[in-house]
Amino acid sequence: MAAFWTEADFDEHEQVELVHDRVSGLTAIIALHSTHLGPGAGGTRFWHYADPSAAMHDALRLSRGMSYKNAMAGLPMGGGKAVVLLDEDRTKTPAMLAAFGDVIERLGGRYVTAEDVGASEADMVAISQRTPHVCGLPAEEGAAGGDPGPFTAYGIYLGIKAAAATRLGADDMQGVRVALQGCGSVGGGVARLLAKDGAVLTVADIDSEKAKALADELGGISIPADAIMEVECEIFSPNALGAILNEQSIAKLACQVVAGGANNQIARAEDGVRLYERGILYAPDYVINAGGIINVATEYLCRQKGTPCTAEEVNTRIGKIPERLKAIWRESEATGLGADVVADRMAQSLIGRG
Repeated sequence: MAAFWTEADFDEHEQVELVHDRVSGLTAIIALHSTHLGPGAGGTRFWHYADPSAAMHDALRLSRGMSYKNAMAGLPMGGGKAVVLLDEDRTKTPAMLAAFGDVIERLGGRYVTAEDVGASEADMVAISQRTPHVCGLPAEEGAAGGDPGPFTAYGIYLGIKAAAATRLGADDMQGVRVALQGCGSVGGGVARLLAKDGAVLTVADIDSEKAKALADELGGISIPADAIMEVECEIFSPNALGAILNEQSIAKLACQVVAGGANNQIARAEDGVRLYERGILYAPDYVINAGGIINVATEYLCRQKGTPCTAEEVNTRIGKIPERLKAIWRESEATGLGADVVADRMAQSLIGRG
């Protein structure tokens, strides 16, 4: 693994920890991009990396994304991310979770973890036995915390409606055609909310049976995963893989808006320019998909203060996502810069790097 400061994704990160615990077998990377606004908050990804340098790439890139996401969400939190490197069998043991909790505790509150790919609510509970710097713990009905998926979906849904109003002049989603990529907990949640509003849905997932089941439930249609980006529609909503917007795929888009929850949708900086030049309104991913971190960060902050927080309070904060997006789009129109560039500059200014 190359020195992290030579990595292309190193962006003046404040701290990068490479940890190995021989007894438990834990190998992990914790990257703190910025603590300008508060402790670095971001989930832990449990994954097998055939090339360990890809783990460092993820930690650096995703922690920077969390700095931007938390800043644009108005949270008093910085940006951090962790990856735990698993073997080919994806072995994850209680001893590893305990050792990882000890590592977080040694950071003294500079990093707050949560769920990410390969992690579960039960994993967060196990880690919380070793450190209080964990969010996304089980919550009673009506309280902040717990599964961030529904809150992420709600924020994306609000962002899609804002995009429809901005680009299409639509007062509601009745009859608006949405092509939705990814039918998991977030994508499925977005689809259900849109269906209630009368949107016309085309859905796809690498699990074709999952896509068919969702389409049957909501009265939409399902198509093969490799065809969803070429569907003629008003709104394309990516809620699965990142780096899907590239020179080839952007040329094939048949939509007026791209608005979805997948992280790091734009493959390269020049692809943001391509979207803008095609006249496609783009909702920056870390702005529209912030509902989940708003939920778990609110839970953590309230727990630190010893005060209760309700899901209603969380949804009120998520309700500000459309106005943030509209501010980005107004600035984009005024400056001639893509929405991705405008959002990045806003975020950088908020974390003292503008």
